[in-house]
Amino acid sequence: MSILMVLSPAKSLDYETPPSVTTHTLPQYVPQAYHLIEILRNFTPAQVGRLMDISDALATLNVARYELFSETFTPENSKQALLAFNGDVYEGLNAGQLSAEQLDFAQNHLRILSGLYGLLKPLDLMQPYRLEMGTKLPNAQGKDLYAFWKPLLADALNALLPQPNDVLVNLASEEYFKSVDLKRLKVRVVSPVFEDYKNGKYKIISFYAKRARGLMARYVIDHRLSSPELLKGFDYEGYAFDPEVSTENTWTFRRKLENL
Repeated sequence: MSILMVLSPAKSLDYETPPSVTTHTLPQYVPQAYHLIEILRNFTPAQVGRLMDISDALATLNVARYELFSETFTPENSKQALLAFNGDVYEGLNAGQLSAEQLDFAQNHLRILSGLYGLLKPLDLMQPYRLEMGTKLPNAQGKDLYAFWKPLLADALNALLPQPNDVLVNLASEEYFKSVDLKRLKVRVVSPVFEDYKNGKYKIISFYAKRARGLMARYVIDHRLSSPELLKGFDYEGYAFDPEVSTENTWTFRRKLENL
């Protein structure tokens, strides 16, 4: 039995901090990514701003990124995906502190869903970009990125989890996991949920839930887990599995902090 985790990417990127390792791989779907880049190159900054609902400055930055995008990935124009993303999830994971051996384990047990790259391995070289999975970008496959990626991603995950008892651990957001066609997916999916106690009840608080997804990924990497049942031992930063409010495939982890 094996487990594979999927995470969402982050909007924030860090290309300033030198990577902690030089080892790298190439993304699986470079031709598809370049196809999307070619579509985006037809957009002006104003059009990109409207398409993605982002500021003029961010739109201008990303138009420049699309123009610079190269079909050839090198350490000079790219950085390993797990080390380049820099949001709440990735602060919880703290990838910059992973050893080479831990990154090697992550390479085999973690994937990042992406609106531009489809599916990234942790050590895949990634050129900077902004393209959320929910973007309604018309393409040859349909009206949005879900139409573009759905035919590919479930099959790719099936290939990574070929055994009957393999499990996909969904640590991605709803926006990103919708890109996986569950009708085509052949493996069991376990979806952890993270709740914090506030104002007299447990609830999902977005910032903490995002960080907890990264913490759980780090827990799997730290302990080199191979069985999903061992996920129930997750206890980083005060979380604990609550069987009373969990179901067979939706596992709820709760914590009660004094300062919330």
